[in-house]
Amino acid sequence: MPERPSEVCGRNARVALGDCLDLLRAEDDASVDLVYLDPPFNTGKPQRGTAGEFADRFASMDAYLDFLGRRLTECHRVLRPTGSILVHCDWRSSHRVRCLLDDLFGPEMFVNHLVWSYGLGGSSPRSFAKKHDDILFYAKTEDYHFDVPRVPATSQRMRGMMKKATDVLDIPSLNNLALERVGYPTQKPLALLSMLVRACSPEGGTVLDPFCGSGTTLVAAVEAGRSAIGFDISDRAVETTRGRLLAQPSSLAVAG
Repeated sequence: MPERPSEVCGRNARVALGDCLDLLRAEDDASVDLVYLDPPFNTGKPQRGTAGEFADRFASMDAYLDFLGRRLTECHRVLRPTGSILVHCDWRSSHRVRCLLDDLFGPEMFVNHLVWSYGLGGSSPRSFAKKHDDILFYAKTEDYHFDVPRVPATSQRMRGMMKKATDVLDIPSLNNLALERVGYPTQKPLALLSMLVRACSPEGGTVLDPFCGSGTTLVAAVEAGRSAIGFDISDRAVETTRGRLLAQPSSLAVAG
């Protein structure tokens, strides 16, 4: 195994700067309960925010899938037998990414194609408005951990009651005035990651995000009583994540 990068680790969270392919290779086999990744989407456009930016362009779809596939292979290796993976993608590549996951995990280990319906965004005169992302849920084995999340019922008959969540996650994206917004492009709402972390990892387990960006996955994990590991190639992302983790009463994380 490659030598683990120099880090100072907190009690239940750590974040490291670097290419997640190299950092994943330094992680032990079967050591993680949940991997959630929100990688570049290959939009062809730079993603900018007040807390950082990144170029979201690859030479071709094949180049993008090669980039992602090598990292997914390492994610598969670090998962425990009871672990699972959630891959966040969109209409550009979800069908191709699912094929990668079928090859790596086996089509029989497919659990859900989740639809995150976020509401905000533009519209087009030439197509239906694109208002959702895809999250592909695969398990390492049939013994994967899962706690069914419950959400408020919307029917009149069940008013005031809770029901089991469906594969359509109706959670608004962050607007410009949201208090949790840190200015990082593509930041996802804490409500979304909290639901996913609590559903797909055991209490006291370990959650890893190899493209941690603004750190929302790690914050959700710490708040839910899980250990958190985050990687990012952007020093601004690592700094933002570190700051959010340090603000958590039960967490300390400093990147080396």
